[in-house]
Amino acid sequence: MKRVLITGTAGFIGFHLSKLLLKDGFEVHGVDAITDYYDVNLKRRRHQMLHQNPQFSATECWLEDFDRFSAVAKEFNPDVIVHLAAQAGVRYSLENPRAYLDSNVTGTFNVMEVAKDLGVEHLLMASTSSVYGANEDMPFSELDKCDTPLTFYAATKKANESMAHAYAHLWRLPTTMFRFFTVYGPWGRPDLALFKFVDAMLDGRAIDVYNHGEMYRDFTYVEDLVRGIRLLIDVIPERTTTADCVIEGDSLSPVAPYRIVNIGNSEKVKLTDFIEAIEDCLGVKAKRNLMEMQKGDVPATWADASLLEALTGYQPRTQVREGIANFVTWFRDYYRK
Repeated sequence: MKRVLITGTAGFIGFHLSKLLLKDGFEVHGVDAITDYYDVNLKRRRHQMLHQNPQFSATECWLEDFDRFSAVAKEFNPDVIVHLAAQAGVRYSLENPRAYLDSNVTGTFNVMEVAKDLGVEHLLMASTSSVYGANEDMPFSELDKCDTPLTFYAATKKANESMAHAYAHLWRLPTTMFRFFTVYGPWGRPDLALFKFVDAMLDGRAIDVYNHGEMYRDFTYVEDLVRGIRLLIDVIPERTTTADCVIEGDSLSPVAPYRIVNIGNSEKVKLTDFIEAIEDCLGVKAKRNLMEMQKGDVPATWADASLLEALTGYQPRTQVREGIANFVTWFRDYYRK
């Protein structure tokens, strides 16, 4: 039985990944600080559900506390570490950038140190589509340059990628970075668009629509996302040379056991179409507060996920209307609306 340590198991994605790995027979230990960035009760409820499986255990711990985190990890002695914990939210990084420095840079450094010390088989860490920044050529490919981040959140995630490559090279630490694209689904965060839209529409409040709805996103259903992560656990990068790359477009480093992989639905959806799908699902017409583009935001994201498919044989396929319906079912049940 493979032992996997996951950071951020009380979070949206960490919860779903833990459920999947437990179902597949893994032993999972979660590490989560249960911060108050959003509803702590929602986070604790996720953990309560995971604890129903005897193969799950968890520790409430800040990753910035290296001694505590290191002790927890050494006691569990994982084969694999999946690092999902982070200060989330693109827009919040405008208000409180220091939280991103502490969590996303210092916390990630501590995770890498622990992975190095334990000699894990594979370290997998979350990055984001936000690292593509001001890039305009789409769909985004892992081989695109990412030198123009537009938010401090994106900058910290790009720093994580560079830090991870250095550790992979120096310590022969097999590392996979995955870049997420606009994740949504049941048990989602209250600061995410789908949650905010559904909550407001059911209460009769207006929704904020940035750039007057002229925005496109590659909406990726959370269960598709974590299935991609699950499959990548078994695809351990090995040091190679450029000449040895047998997969076209592979991001495998020529000097380190290190790879970057997009996980997205490979389909850009207009924000107004996304809202109309929610309206159809709820049977409610949205009151729209049309707004200008927010600072640091981008008009479009769109993933080239062909590398994920080449490596794993898997491609996310859940359509937006199906994913929205699943979220609404959960939301109505959880919040009794």
